Amino acid sequence: MTPKRYEIYYADLNPTVGSEIKKIHPVVIISQDAMNRNLDIVVVCPLTSKLHYKWRSRIQIKCSGQDAEIAVDQIRTISKNRLKQKIDKLSTEKSQQLRQLITDMYGE
Repeated sequence: MTPKRYEIYYADLNPTVGSEIKKIHPVVIISQDAMNRNLDIVVVCPLTSKLHYKWRSRIQIKCSGQDAEIAVDQIRTISKNRLKQKIDKLSTEKSQQLRQLITDMYGE
C-alpha cells in the first residue's frame, strides 16, 4: 500500500494514551509522497465528527458526504499497517488550508 498525501483512510488508532483520538477513525495523510513510498510509516491528522468551530487548530471539511474536522492538534506518525480503506481525498483548497495551518502551528 502506498498512500498519497491528502488522501483520507480509515485507520486503527488503538492503543492510545490520555486524550488522543482512539478507535478506528478517518485520517488524512500529511507526509510527503516520497516518504510514503519509502518508509513503513505515514504522518497523519485524525478526523473527528465532534465539531469545534472556534478551535483554531481544526479545519472543517466534508468527508464522504459527512461533516468532519481535521484535528491538526493531534498530528501523529503511524504504521502503514494501521491504515485500512481509502475513503476520500482533500480538495485542493482544503489541502492548501491544511498546509498553512500546519505551518502556522508548528513552523517558526
